[in-house]
Amino acid sequence: MVAPDRGIAHVPAMSSTLTETLSEITPDAAKAELYAFAAKPVVDPRRDLVGLERSELEAVITEFGLPRFRANQLWHWIYHRGAVDFDLMTNLAKPIRALLAASFRISRPRVVSRQDSSDGTIKWLLRFDDGNEAETVFIPEDDRGTLCISSQVGCTLTCSFCHTGTQRLVRNLTAAEVVGQVLLALDELAGFPSAGVNRRLTNIVLMGMGEPLYNFENVASAMRIAMDGEGLALSRRRITLSTSGVVPMMARCGAEIGVNLAISLHGTTDEIRDELVPVNRKWPIKDLLDACRSYPGVNNARRITFEYVMLEGVNDSLEHARQLVALIKGIPAKINLIPFNPWPGSAYECSDPDHIERFAQVLMKAGYASPVRTPRGRDILAACGQLKSESHKLNRREQRAVAAE
Repeated sequence: MVAPDRGIAHVPAMSSTLTETLSEITPDAAKAELYAFAAKPVVDPRRDLVGLERSELEAVITEFGLPRFRANQLWHWIYHRGAVDFDLMTNLAKPIRALLAASFRISRPRVVSRQDSSDGTIKWLLRFDDGNEAETVFIPEDDRGTLCISSQVGCTLTCSFCHTGTQRLVRNLTAAEVVGQVLLALDELAGFPSAGVNRRLTNIVLMGMGEPLYNFENVASAMRIAMDGEGLALSRRRITLSTSGVVPMMARCGAEIGVNLAISLHGTTDEIRDELVPVNRKWPIKDLLDACRSYPGVNNARRITFEYVMLEGVNDSLEHARQLVALIKGIPAKINLIPFNPWPGSAYECSDPDHIERFAQVLMKAGYASPVRTPRGRDILAACGQLKSESHKLNRREQRAVAAE
């Protein structure tokens, strides 16, 4: 009699249902599942030092048990030198570096993709810790280099001519995620130390995804960090915040951070603007322009910029130009005329270039500088009004599913 082999476990036969299920999994489906698993956000429990204003950083470091001057050293390394590794901070003793690395981190958004336009424009799709994404664009010119940054994932405004407006608002970006776009761009552009004479990144415009005045606290913190003279050292005169017209927040913006203001106007009557910029139904043109006239610090040397997208047959007649002149009378201003940049599914056409020039002539004869913005990055959907990510707000069922994973 042969003794049974104790080394071989009994394997029960698979049920027919399980066999059928496994047979339905194709190689492509398995690959997709693997990529989805790899893309899941990894939570780092250490506290992020990026996005803390100087006073906040000092409070965190002193609470940690280190003297206040260590916060100044960290500020220098993070924002002037661009360090992401505590081991590089050679004026801190090794034991202190080890302690800091164990409790804190210096974050950057992850680059999902980088696209380089034929005109030199660069667009980055960036992923944040929770897996949500936003886009950031660098626009080089002969006399400046402008970084267009996002303030939200998605947008709540649904402006009909804007690609971002087709993406529902997912959430506000944190101060760390707003200033992190600047840090990432400086990394990519070899821009550290940050105050170099020949720095490529010289200007910031908050004209990316989202309405910055709906996320003012985080945007203001990020801009105060960017303007600090011992860090990124960007002048407030080189930062422009663009709003669709969130009237109650405009005076606070001018008083607290004092950056340049741009208004997404795009229409000369409430009827037209209600269609193009639906927030106009809440704060109509008269209220918006009254807020512009009282914006803190506005004068002939610091003018408000009115942005005006040129849409064929919608807002581009010479009568519209004359209406625009009458509307902004008495406001120190310039007008940026923006040829419409098409995107998949858009319902508008760009005005004819010759017609845009005639429109501009009406404005210039009235004494307003009216440059026609040269479209940049159109071939990579990086031009004005073309930004969008694939992030979407989870419904309750999807949230429960993610929480269970």
